[in-house]
Amino acid sequence: MIDKLEFFIALARTRHFGKAAEELGITQPTLSAAVKQLEDQLGVMLVQRGSRFQGLTPEGEQVLAWARRITGDARTMKEEMRAARHGLSGRLRIAAIPTALAMTPLLTTPFRKKHPGVTFTILSRTSIEVLSLLGNFDIDAGITYLDNEPLGRVVSVPLYAERYQLITAAGTPLADRERVTWAEVAELPLCLLTPDMQNRRIIDQHLAEAGTGARPTLESNSMIVLFSHIRTGKWSSIMPLNLAETFGFSEPIRAIPIVEPDARHIVGLVAAKREPHTPLVAALLDEAMTLAGDFAERL
Repeated sequence: MIDKLEFFIALARTRHFGKAAEELGITQPTLSAAVKQLEDQLGVMLVQRGSRFQGLTPEGEQVLAWARRITGDARTMKEEMRAARHGLSGRLRIAAIPTALAMTPLLTTPFRKKHPGVTFTILSRTSIEVLSLLGNFDIDAGITYLDNEPLGRVVSVPLYAERYQLITAAGTPLADRERVTWAEVAELPLCLLTPDMQNRRIIDQHLAEAGTGARPTLESNSMIVLFSHIRTGKWSSIMPLNLAETFGFSEPIRAIPIVEPDARHIVGLVAAKREPHTPLVAALLDEAMTLAGDFAERL
């Protein structure tokens, strides 16, 4: 039954029998047969069938929620037994918003020092994708904003506060200022993250509060692309101070506080709200709470 539920979850996620079978490492007829057997056992149709996958039935949506819960509990049980026998081990899958990626070593490095049997996968995702992946059990935890948009059913640990700076090359307009306003920054040739990123929505919000709007001449979902263009001296950007400090610059680049308002937004670790958590997730939350005190000066 657990295997069949895992197959069903993969099908719901990929919405394609062939792709789900490939992901699972089984043949498509094996997947189709397993789903049919699950339907027979439960006495309901789970999948709307045609020449191709057409979606889940209402009963299928209900079963999907149960399947995620049951397989999650089974995974937790296996991890607890493995931890009892061999200590904490396995892989932690974490998705982080782009502006938080440079901060992840502050969490993962001390964690792995305590638990050397643990490995990590770190993904760059939008805040919406972080929550979606978390809800589908495709990741174990996320790092995202806690105070700007709804999070849903998650547990969270605040880690630090983003405070926004004008990042610009020496010699560019406003580069000699000690502070600048959001309205002044809006007049510069800006390179910013794409609008699907919550950081961009936050920037747009504060520019609107200043009575202006963002008119970027370059957009990207990559922080590396933005930094590369700042180095040319032809673009400026708006970034969190902690991110600029982490990357550093070999060229004369200035980070100037943006005021009116002096805005800040909280970033933290999130995990699905469930009890019990897997041993890996529980240990990660403990590590985050330990670090929260160290990060407090950033809040």
